[in-house]
Amino acid sequence: MKFYLSSEDYTLTREQFQLMHDLERDMLVTEPQPENLAKYYESQDYISHTDAKDNWFEKMYQAVKGYNLDRKLALITSYAGEKKSLLDVGAGTGDFLALAKKHGWETDGVEPSDLAKAKAAEKGLTLYSDLKALPEKKYELITLWHVLEHLPNLEEQIQELVGLLSQTGTLVIAVPNFKSFDAAHYKKFWAAYDVPRHLWHFSRHSIRHLFSTQGMEVVKTKPMIFDAFYVSLLSEKYKSGKQNPIKAFLIGLWSNLSAMRTKEYSSLIYVLKRS
Repeated sequence: MKFYLSSEDYTLTREQFQLMHDLERDMLVTEPQPENLAKYYESQDYISHTDAKDNWFEKMYQAVKGYNLDRKLALITSYAGEKKSLLDVGAGTGDFLALAKKHGWETDGVEPSDLAKAKAAEKGLTLYSDLKALPEKKYELITLWHVLEHLPNLEEQIQELVGLLSQTGTLVIAVPNFKSFDAAHYKKFWAAYDVPRHLWHFSRHSIRHLFSTQGMEVVKTKPMIFDAFYVSLLSEKYKSGKQNPIKAFLIGLWSNLSAMRTKEYSSLIYVLKRS
C-alpha cells in the first residue's frame, strides 16, 4: 500500500490518522484502526444516532433525510419480490425501517449504538446489535446506507451479508466516493473521510472488486446528490472553523456538475445482485 494523505478526527479527539492507498482494489485504508472504536462515536455531534433538530443545520439534515427516505423506499420497492423481506444494517434511529414497515415490508435491523436503538424502540422497532444476533432467515433486500465504511473485518462482513441474502435477492449499498471533486478539493479536510469511524474509503472499482469475490455484481449505480452539499458544509467547518454555506453550496454544486461527466459523485448507491 502507498501513503495517500493524513487526516484527523475533527469530530471528537483530534487524533491523526493516515490513509493508505490499496492500489489493487483502488481504495483507501485508515491506519491505525483503533481496537476500541465505540469511544469515537461518543459525541453529540454524531447526528445519525439522534433525531436532533436543535439548530438550522440539524433541521436541514432531518429535512433532507426525510426526502431521501422516500427515494430509498422507491428504490427498494422497484426490486421487491413477493415476500418483501428487508434487513437494514446500521439502522440508526430506525426511520427507514419504520417507513418500510408502514408500506408492508417485513423488517429487521442491526444497530450497535444503544442511543440509536433506544430512539428506534420509541418508534416500535427492536434492533439487533450485530449480524450474528439475527434470526436464521434469508432476506430479499439488504441495505447499508453509509455503513460499509464503518465495518471492521471488511471481507468477513461482506461474506456474512451475502450469506444472508436470498438467491434472487438484492443488496443496496451507499458509500462516499473518494474520487469525487469535493474529496479532491478539500483533501485532508474532506468530512467523508471521518477518520477513524470510516475505516475504508471506496471507489467504484473497489466496490465491484470486493463484491465480485463473493459472486455479486453491480447492476446499477445512483448518485446521492445532496451528499456533496452536506459534506462540503462540514468540510468548510473543519477547514476554516466556519460552515461558509455559500462557498460550500458552490463546491457541492460544482462537484455534482463535474460528476455528470465523470460519474464520480460525492456518494454513490450501488445495487448488487448475484452474478
